[in-house]
Amino acid sequence: MDKIKTIIEPFKIKMVEPIKHTTEEYRRAVLKKAGYNLFNVKAEDVLIDLLTDSGTAAMSSGQWAAIMDGDESYAGARSFFQFEEAVKKITGLKNIIPTHQGRAAEKILFSIVGGKGKTIISNTHFDTTRANVEFSGARAVDLVIEEGKSPSKIHPFKGNMDLKLLEKTINEIGPTNIPLVIVTVTNNAGGGQPVSMENLRETKKICKKYGIPMYLDACRFAENAYFIKKREKGYENKSPFEISKEMFSYCDGATMSAKKDGLVNIGGFLALNDDDLTQKARTLLILTEGFSTYGGLAGRDLAAIAKGLEEVVEEDYLQYRIRSIEYVGEKLTALDIPIILPTGGHAIFVDAEAMLSHIPKNQYPAQALACELYAVGGIRGVEIGSAMMDRDPETKENRPAKMELVRLAIPRRVYTQSHMDYVVEILDIVNRQKKNICGLKMIYEAPVLRHFTARYEQV
Repeated sequence: MDKIKTIIEPFKIKMVEPIKHTTEEYRRAVLKKAGYNLFNVKAEDVLIDLLTDSGTAAMSSGQWAAIMDGDESYAGARSFFQFEEAVKKITGLKNIIPTHQGRAAEKILFSIVGGKGKTIISNTHFDTTRANVEFSGARAVDLVIEEGKSPSKIHPFKGNMDLKLLEKTINEIGPTNIPLVIVTVTNNAGGGQPVSMENLRETKKICKKYGIPMYLDACRFAENAYFIKKREKGYENKSPFEISKEMFSYCDGATMSAKKDGLVNIGGFLALNDDDLTQKARTLLILTEGFSTYGGLAGRDLAAIAKGLEEVVEEDYLQYRIRSIEYVGEKLTALDIPIILPTGGHAIFVDAEAMLSHIPKNQYPAQALACELYAVGGIRGVEIGSAMMDRDPETKENRPAKMELVRLAIPRRVYTQSHMDYVVEILDIVNRQKKNICGLKMIYEAPVLRHFTARYEQV
């Protein structure tokens, strides 16, 4: 029998939501009013929303059933213990602290371990992680491998930590000044690129040698596990669940936005083995989020996360998820549109610097490209570049990004193949008329995480 090549969605659609068509003239007016910042655009004016894969998933019938069964007791709710059991089952970590999303977990963690004179090392900090590290007074240092800094270089694990540079940096800074090393899986800011099991293992060895705890930013742990299964020798016959458990076995703690691989619209957690740190974290949790058994979430949200963590490690789902990203990447590559290769786990990253070579870096080419995609086709993506990097907290100078990217993050279980074909078509149109795209000048910026509220004008 011939092998079937088509990978279909491992679900059927039970409920639909209408999306509104608008004209290019209308969208260009919207852009100008929004200060050329897509965060300021109303969702109802977006046709295909690829701004983020965070909190935008379609939940399953099993999750909706869990929501109906959620226990809304203030303290000790049944839903919390279901959530706690689900997190412990995958992570193996001792103490589970619910938060309303991942950045809340980061805020609590770095408020305790950060501060002046401290350095937090990562393969690549994402925007909220970096902001919470620097808000505490600490310094955020990225040590991804060289291949991870080049969009066109092919490497199976471009999210890997540079091990030699890690040890060198620890010796230069001094281990007592490094409260933890945090590895982001998959490496979002680096193109959704995975980290190998070998790299996690070796990173842990170096951390243990110097007495430094190792953490995971585990937002997309299941996608990372599937890449390990497909690309790393010795894991081809292991399940994503088994691989996930081994990944977590090398860490001393983890932060997670469950809005990604938890398959929910809100929620996250901080997981810790250190009892003293846990006590301090729970005190901050109660002060800022809520009681320790709900942490800013309703019982129904906790129940939905518990179910989502079961569903996300199902191999059929992960095969469909990763293949759907590859599909878009193959179409764009055939059209000579520069993207980060190989494709990552949750998004297509368009290399705006290569595509818009006529726009200088200080005119935000990625932001300009993201705006043009919206104007031409109603597609909302997000800049991952120099605007997102913020200013250096000490010198106040702009920090140029290593790569100027537009991320098109694919919401989980939301869009169909025809939606993705439309995205490809619009990118092709934009690429063919790219010389008409002009740069942008930032005319307003907030002191932290400026890309969320910045305003621009065309140069």
